Amino acid sequence: MNRDQNMTITAQEALQRTIEHREIFHDEMLHLMRMIMRGEMSPVMSAAIITGLRVKKETIGEIAAAATVMREFANHVTVPDSDNLVDIVGTGGDGSHTFNISTATMFVTSAAGAKVAKHGNRGVSSKSGSADVLEALGVNIDLKPQQVAQSIAETGMGFMFAPNHHPAMKNIAAVRRELGVRTIFNILGPLTNPAGAPNQLMGVFHEDLVGIQVRVMQRLGAKHVLVVYGKDGMDEVSLGAATVVGELRDGQVREYEIHPEDFGLQMVSNRTLKVADAQESKTMLLGALNNKPCVAREIVTLNAGTALYAANVVESIEDGMRLAKEVIASGQAREKVDELVRFTQQFAK
Repeated sequence: MNRDQNMTITAQEALQRTIEHREIFHDEMLHLMRMIMRGEMSPVMSAAIITGLRVKKETIGEIAAAATVMREFANHVTVPDSDNLVDIVGTGGDGSHTFNISTATMFVTSAAGAKVAKHGNRGVSSKSGSADVLEALGVNIDLKPQQVAQSIAETGMGFMFAPNHHPAMKNIAAVRRELGVRTIFNILGPLTNPAGAPNQLMGVFHEDLVGIQVRVMQRLGAKHVLVVYGKDGMDEVSLGAATVVGELRDGQVREYEIHPEDFGLQMVSNRTLKVADAQESKTMLLGALNNKPCVAREIVTLNAGTALYAANVVESIEDGMRLAKEVIASGQAREKVDELVRFTQQFAK
């Protein structure tokens, strides 16, 4: 068994630590995670440790160390100028079954001048993941890292399909599938953007994760991040309730709440945003981008305004919303869909 330098913890010792509800230290967690990602830890021990971490509750330090290793093993996308580079991503698992708000937000945010490096996957707990709706729109999601980089350079956006960028995850996939419960890996996806986007709008499925994830991003050296949780259970900025926000900017974290009324919007239930599959999600997404007066358009405008603020294109969410409304009304946001389809299809096999 390979050991990282100066490491003394074994898998059995780590398991004992979780049973005793004691923290696994940063260097120890790096070592354990590398063993998992290399396929050097047995399925039984891998399952025991990630379950033990869940039961004792993962700490900020443990999550940051695990994310660091996942980033090490990723197939990276190189983006030269990242000042306005942003990821718009959710943990999923919120059970709301809404259309793909973050994917619609990507098109608006890109049309308004940010560069979007969107990291996503197929739906697991949702009816339609970002990969599913993009395929329904005609986007080729199976791009190599250098093609994604070219997509960001030429269209202002790129989609990084998680399995293409995290091949080492295959070493834990069967364990996760058989366990069938949430583990640390469910919250690592949004922390491991393969393009290293320094700015992020991240939705989470539980209020407790707001403070945790924003502080993990702080440790990972991110620049401007807004972690959001809608109090109606959404992993987006919500129209149906207050949204809890954890904001990292200039190295400092602050936590606060925002409300639809703060931005001149009416509070409305997200029930009208529910979809049964990727085709329904596509229809609702295009309705919003075609400037059809509807709740979908309002929630996309709100989330795009927040993403533009995270991307440092504007100085406030309000300014971001004004810009988002303009690019939706002008048709520029809708044009971005066709632009991404055209660009990605040239690489179709």
